[in-house]
Amino acid sequence: MTTFKDLGLNENIIKALTDLGYENPTEIQEKAIPQVLASKADLKAFAQTGTGKTAAFGLPILEQIDVNSKDTQAIILSPTRELALQIAKNIEEFSKYMKGFNVAAVYGGASIDEQVRKLKKGVHVVVGTPGRTVDLINRKQLKLENVKWLILDEADEMLNMGFKDELDKILAVTPKEKQTLLFSATFPREVESIAKNYMHKPVEISAGEKNKGSDQVSHQYYVVSERNRYNALKRIADVNPDIYSIIFCRTRRETQEIADKLIKDGYNADALHGDLSQAQRDSVMEKFRNKTLQILVATDVAARGLDVNDLTHVINHKLPDQMESYTHRSGRTGRAGKVGISIAIVTSREKGKLRPIERLIGKQFVSTPVPTGKEICQNQLLKLIDKVHDIKVNDTEINDFLPSIYEKLEGLDREELIKRFVSLEFNTFLSYYQNAPDLNDSDQMRGSDRGSDTRGKRRDDENMSRFFINIGRKDNLNPARLIGLINDQKIAKNIEIGQIEILDTFSFFELDKNYQEETIASFKENSADFEGRNVNVEITEKKRTGRSGGRRDGGSSSDRGDRRSGGGDRKRSRDRKPEGDFSGFGRKRPDSKSAFGSTEKSSKRRKR
Repeated sequence: MTTFKDLGLNENIIKALTDLGYENPTEIQEKAIPQVLASKADLKAFAQTGTGKTAAFGLPILEQIDVNSKDTQAIILSPTRELALQIAKNIEEFSKYMKGFNVAAVYGGASIDEQVRKLKKGVHVVVGTPGRTVDLINRKQLKLENVKWLILDEADEMLNMGFKDELDKILAVTPKEKQTLLFSATFPREVESIAKNYMHKPVEISAGEKNKGSDQVSHQYYVVSERNRYNALKRIADVNPDIYSIIFCRTRRETQEIADKLIKDGYNADALHGDLSQAQRDSVMEKFRNKTLQILVATDVAARGLDVNDLTHVINHKLPDQMESYTHRSGRTGRAGKVGISIAIVTSREKGKLRPIERLIGKQFVSTPVPTGKEICQNQLLKLIDKVHDIKVNDTEINDFLPSIYEKLEGLDREELIKRFVSLEFNTFLSYYQNAPDLNDSDQMRGSDRGSDTRGKRRDDENMSRFFINIGRKDNLNPARLIGLINDQKIAKNIEIGQIEILDTFSFFELDKNYQEETIASFKENSADFEGRNVNVEITEKKRTGRSGGRRDGGSSSDRGDRRSGGGDRKRSRDRKPEGDFSGFGRKRPDSKSAFGSTEKSSKRRKR
């Protein structure tokens, strides 16, 4: 088996690697290190996330660095500050026994003055984000005229983030005679264009097939309605009591919203995205690395450079806009020889997006049903029993209390004692999931019925609020025009609209319950009108079950219209039991009532 010494590295580097527990090089290291040491040719290298790319380019550079010179001899560019910090940390560890060697990370969101002070002392290797690197070049504080190596790490992501202009500016101040090393986990066309524009006859090496996912990762997908996406996410967490996962979202706002919901529902979760300060990001990552957090909700960009090897799951709350990003996401699990699971939560309309990803990663997604309440309870109960079985008993501390305990429990046999213990710890959880609805989406679900114009599928989601509006079909209202009316109120950017029911003289629509107050206020403040008629919007109760859509008498199959002053009927319904909102034992059940309460009054059903 090949060793690092076989690759031509000196004793000081090998000693540092031994301290870190590294014995043998990975495939990409075994191929890249000798190539960089033996040749000055440019290098284009593919390697999956988690295979040791930093050592693959960092070690041969350290082997050749002239520590007697204070010139910056290598510039490493990375798309995010997290990744820049991680690379700098790794290189610092590799150079532990190299006297006089200095490395510095330069990135936005931190004091530029402090970074300038470091550079003035002499730094052999600079690791930077493109934006801050250009800023320092413009200030004439970072001088790259003597650079021997330029490394582009995660080149695909730098292009995705729009750093082409910055790369051009950095390349312009580096010498023509240098070695350019391009490392990437995926090679879309844009990365190939980087190689063409910035490199000269590069040597290409690869560890594994380009863009193919790790063999250690299995891929699953769950099909749910849009409004049940979050509930499905919670059930996935609940059915895996030992989950240690990153949940990927597409936007910063979505990331923070999902994290806030999880925290509110009692999960050990937090968010990581670009709107956080560096101190906040460092705090979140520290908690996640030491497993104080079980779940990290992150954007694709923020998750680059995360060095975590024990993730059990990667969950795609929504699929990424670019297929190649899925490879980066799934590559966060199944690292260091361990197995992992990558999960995609999709709607029926999004299923088609899985096929191109399957071709990209060379693997098929396995259709998986959303866990039932019974499955969740079984897994959580067995986890509790395992904890009891494995608990270390401190005889010294409890011996004095045992006589009283034995006296209290006298007369209870083993089976009765076990039942009572489990019931004490688990009754709340069992009752909470007792009547949990099926969240799996089905092609047979119906979104309309006679007598009503209905947009969307029947919703069974605690996260949607149902609103009454006093206009309907007789006012020439249809779903498209109602959506336009809602959007005109500018309640919130990209607010999601759920089910819409258009009846004769009034209608109903669903919006994210987080915007209840904004919705009511927006319609009132804007004095909304529709074709000259004043519009009145109020919160109403959600239907528990039954088919969506109204009947010919103006009611619905599970609701009865009420006569109300001011025109139109408003529905009454029974309170619906919400989806389970906890992943541990003893978690308090949240209040299922809406923030606005109910103002309906019973009356006879309206007749035509």
